[in-house]
Amino acid sequence: MIHYPFPTLTPEEAAALVQDKQTIGFGGFTAAGACKVIPLAIAAKAKAEHAVGRPFKLGVITGASTGKSLDGALAEAEAIAWRTPYQSDPTLRKSINEGKTHFFDLHLSAVQPAVRSGVLGKVDWAILEASHVTAQGEIVLSAAVGCANTFARVADKILIELNAHHPGDLMGFHDLYEPADPPRRREIPLYAPTDRIGTSFIKVNPKKIAGIVMTNLPDESGGFDAPDDVTNRIGENVAGFLAGEIKAGRLPASFLPLQSGVGNIANAVIGALGANPGIPPFMMYTEVLQDSVINLLQTGKCAFASSCSLTLSPPRLKEFYANLEYFRSRVVLRPQEISNSPEIVRRLGLITINTAIEVDLFGNVNSTHVMGRDLMNGIGGSGDFTRNAHVSIYTCPSVAKGGKISTIVPFVTHLDHSEHSVQIVVTEHGVADLRGKSPQERAMLMIAKCVHPEYREPLRAYLRASAKGHVPQTLHNAFGMHLAFLEQGDMRKVVWKE
Repeated sequence: MIHYPFPTLTPEEAAALVQDKQTIGFGGFTAAGACKVIPLAIAAKAKAEHAVGRPFKLGVITGASTGKSLDGALAEAEAIAWRTPYQSDPTLRKSINEGKTHFFDLHLSAVQPAVRSGVLGKVDWAILEASHVTAQGEIVLSAAVGCANTFARVADKILIELNAHHPGDLMGFHDLYEPADPPRRREIPLYAPTDRIGTSFIKVNPKKIAGIVMTNLPDESGGFDAPDDVTNRIGENVAGFLAGEIKAGRLPASFLPLQSGVGNIANAVIGALGANPGIPPFMMYTEVLQDSVINLLQTGKCAFASSCSLTLSPPRLKEFYANLEYFRSRVVLRPQEISNSPEIVRRLGLITINTAIEVDLFGNVNSTHVMGRDLMNGIGGSGDFTRNAHVSIYTCPSVAKGGKISTIVPFVTHLDHSEHSVQIVVTEHGVADLRGKSPQERAMLMIAKCVHPEYREPLRAYLRASAKGHVPQTLHNAFGMHLAFLEQGDMRKVVWKE
């Protein structure tokens, strides 16, 4: 048994150290590797402080989204003053959209540089989940990295959840590298997804570790819905398009590394790529590994996967841990500053596949807000990858709400990715390759290839009413479909103004 030179604490004792108005950097990326018991205890402390009339609110920085015991519990306790860079918890989302929590969206690759520069203020605490810690201050992380290495270095003090649910022999899965800041920055010396350029653990002065809380809890990652007809057809359309690009010589026969976002569509797309005989074995250079990637690593269709987290369903993570030696040479986990590095994305020539909330006729993408107002999750890493991709692809079903909403609209209500970065749009109906097309050509192609049949004629009518100008757009009609939904509950009821 290891005898640590730092105290073993209860969650409540750890929470007692955290004070009002402090800023916490939490490790993890998605629910993978996110702390569980210390945030719950902090939430309980916040409720107790509020009950006696004392203020207690924190600044919260993470890698990406977290689990319900972190974002959910702290939001329910009204303990978050401000939050960045990404979230997916319904309670926190409600607090943000009601203006109770200040949230600012941030590209995930930009979080660690922002923390180091001081633009986000002082980080008082780094609270990290680990699979192993040594008396010398060597911290082996669990199922994700996120910004943990930077938080640990810049924070005044560190609290650790040492989680026995994760194997103690994860040493070697993490590759922790932190580049210098300008003006001393050099290129990140990573030239293939398989390269390792850093250390397997975070090294800190043991005196910074204020305490360890022992746990044995699974990540709060849920499973994914089974693929349905729509997601399968989207996946097949993506795979067919990329196989066609190889055959046409526009992609190398050896293929290029892939990035894929998180969610059911992403799982379906990766599964379809694995099943398509026209796609050779490939590597992943991405920010999350989902269940479908593990399947392809086992079959050999995916030769190697570089990621920031193991965002796996509980059965898949259990299987991963039961076969550590198999995956040890096939998987590496990096900080998000490296997994999402725009320079590396451009240099490796990534094919990037992400999901849109809505896309307009000209290729602008909204991936963060509903009806232009309410935040869904955040931009995450999609901008890091899209703006620098060799081939950038966006996927979405053609309709939502039983057909009452078209995801292809005249103009997006919130713009996250402009037409200058978005190259390919895919729905269950087809593929619109927007490369080398004028705005008029893009619009006609989107209608022909991606729009649901019930919305094709209304959108053609929109273009007929907007014939003038380089971009056939009419301001008084641009949000007509959105207004039809808000006022009448169905975009199909749109009436274009003359």
